[in-house]
Amino acid sequence: MTHARIVIPRSAVVAPLNRRIFGSFVEHLGRCVYGGIHEPDHPTANEDGFRLDVVELVKELGATTIRYPGGNFVSGYRWEDGVGPRDQRPVRRDLAWHALESNQVGIDEFARWCKLTGSELMMAVNLGTRGIDSALDLLEYANHPSGTALSDQRVTNGAVEPYGIRMWCLGNEMDGPWQTGYMSADAYGQIAARTAQAMKAADRTLELVACGSSGSSMPTFGDWERIVLEHAYEHVDYISCHAYYQERGGDLDSYLASSLNMEYFIQAVVAAADHVKHKLRSDKTINLSFDEWNIWYLDEHQASGEVDDQWTYAPRQLEDVYSVADAVVLGNLLITLLKNHDRVTAASLAQLVNVIAPIRTEPGGAAWRQSTFFPFSVTARLARGEILRPTIEVDTYETSVYGRAPLVDAVATMDVETGSSAVFLVNRSRTESIDVSIDVTDLEATTIAEALTLHDDDVYAKNTFEDQNRVGLKPLDGVSVDEGTLTVTLPPVSWSAISFT
Repeated sequence: MTHARIVIPRSAVVAPLNRRIFGSFVEHLGRCVYGGIHEPDHPTANEDGFRLDVVELVKELGATTIRYPGGNFVSGYRWEDGVGPRDQRPVRRDLAWHALESNQVGIDEFARWCKLTGSELMMAVNLGTRGIDSALDLLEYANHPSGTALSDQRVTNGAVEPYGIRMWCLGNEMDGPWQTGYMSADAYGQIAARTAQAMKAADRTLELVACGSSGSSMPTFGDWERIVLEHAYEHVDYISCHAYYQERGGDLDSYLASSLNMEYFIQAVVAAADHVKHKLRSDKTINLSFDEWNIWYLDEHQASGEVDDQWTYAPRQLEDVYSVADAVVLGNLLITLLKNHDRVTAASLAQLVNVIAPIRTEPGGAAWRQSTFFPFSVTARLARGEILRPTIEVDTYETSVYGRAPLVDAVATMDVETGSSAVFLVNRSRTESIDVSIDVTDLEATTIAEALTLHDDDVYAKNTFEDQNRVGLKPLDGVSVDEGTLTVTLPPVSWSAISFT
């Protein structure tokens, strides 16, 4: 049996935990909004038409900041269509996903949904087909108390108190040819800088996110970040990162090491941002908003033809059903975000319901947890205080995509105020259990509070409509702590969490 040794020194603090790292994403795409969070005829629906069974699952998931309303959708969106009397709202074509948009859910309804879930609204503005005027109008409508034309319109529409939205995305994936109104880095950097400057003239406390590359495989990756930030550095606070992963060609070994690509992505964007910082001789540091990340079987969707020219309402699109292996990879990606939390200070799991999501629903029926729900929800619940980056001694294995990869990955958190701590671990081996000894002396861990694992003999087991509880968390057996050393055996292809008091 393979062995691993992990040391968690108290001095290895990455950063205090910012709970925005547990954000998610709701886009007007497929059945994420209509038929997902919003279904007026459902038995659990409230007066706004929101499914309260979904609300409870979102709260259990622990999603904090919710990015809205896109995504590709936002680059053709007119926010004014989604306010005012619902029976007077226009139907529009959504060019991004070739569907009809009823506008029955807009910013007012979504802000009320965020209150139900206890989440923070993170708004994206349309820089694809619109620009500065539209962004300023939306900011005035959402955040100004009253006494102006648009803030008074919000009050008339039922929202007396402003929404106080802090984080704003300046467009979406503007480097992508699939994006309505996509543009060069130079052109986007200029419009992003001008929009940011205008928005901060209205409220200098806003936190603004400039579009980074849509993925590390984009031909302009790195140069895009550099050029955009050379224009916008002093006006924005974040640069965005987007990354999706899937198993290809049955290569499970490489798939299980996907977080190595995320690590590379983060380091490359940090290097580009810091290059611009030094070039401009700025005292300011740009952080990363990893505001789209998940497992997405994009190859299969592109081949399916499910995005067609039928122009229907809320078609079933991108409804991936996730396996145990998918959940283990997702848990490892979250570990990577936490290990880089000194620079990745916000993140959004894309998306939240039905569309490549941890939560699935059926019309008029049940809502249930996908396999990927569990590592996210447990990490969001147990992680507290400061993040610690462990030192890991373990064998590596060969992958065809990433070269040699460590068999075990891990991160820890410690909350000095409560005396609680937690360790999150992944075993990437397809075949071997791994004995792990962890030096937890500096965590002052004496009592194990919880020990959970996500593992199954069938790594492709899934929760489906027919069997909604096939995959779930199990007790992690054989865990003990003695004189500052934790010993545990990690099953193959598993994600695990251990918390202490």
